[in-house]
Amino acid sequence: MYIKCWGSRGSIPVSGKSYIKYGGDTTCIEIRTKSNDIIIVDAGTGIRRLGNHLVNEKRKKFHFIFTHAHWDHVMGFPYFKPLYFRSSEFRMHRCPFHSKFVETILSKVMAPPNFPVKYSDIKARMHYENACPREFDIGSIRVVPIPLSHPNNGSGYKFIENGKTFVFLTDNELGYVHPGGRSFEDYVEFSANADLLLHDAEYTPGEYKTFIDWGHSVYTDALKLAFEADVKNLGLFHLNQERTDKDMDAIVKACRQTISDRGQKLKCVGVRSDMTFNL
Repeated sequence: MYIKCWGSRGSIPVSGKSYIKYGGDTTCIEIRTKSNDIIIVDAGTGIRRLGNHLVNEKRKKFHFIFTHAHWDHVMGFPYFKPLYFRSSEFRMHRCPFHSKFVETILSKVMAPPNFPVKYSDIKARMHYENACPREFDIGSIRVVPIPLSHPNNGSGYKFIENGKTFVFLTDNELGYVHPGGRSFEDYVEFSANADLLLHDAEYTPGEYKTFIDWGHSVYTDALKLAFEADVKNLGLFHLNQERTDKDMDAIVKACRQTISDRGQKLKCVGVRSDMTFNL
């Protein structure tokens, strides 16, 4: 399983000299499987660069999965170049809500006056899979959803291939259970023994006092989850829009110091644009 981050920023894209290392694009994850499938999770602004890359590779077939419908996770969709080629083929997995979720939210993103091209004018062939079941397969990968603790709900996912596990839990608040969300213990069970966990780490402990119930986690809670779930690698994700490279480096350093003090083998990184993982 090959995993690449095309955007890890939360809420809104950012740019400037303070954001060069970790990047400013919002959520987009690419997964490539042993069955040669390409799975794209979320369509934040990072999907623009991914689309350019895939066009250059002459790739034509894609699977799409969404975590939820908030703007920073769908705003890049109209700028995904393969949409505008008749040779492209999309399999849109209707996660995480009702059976028409994908068509409804994406058509709204592209509806006038938001965008000059309508969703109905897309040239690519669009196939809509059944509403998100308990578990499903995409080629060689098993996909297991779990409800997120986040306003307006959503889904996190576990991807399993050849005994390796990748858990993606962005926009997940571990310190507060939103309606439809799960407990901290449930996320520990879901993430147990994962080879890679990418988890929301939007806030510092001081910031979180102001933003309780906004739908995002303190980085220390993400670290606690990784410890209790006994994961091998933790990636801090959904980086705060104000978090500079220097500030993010300090958070990663603090996490690594905690890991060292506890004598753990856990590896921790701040997830940045173009970072890759091989499982």
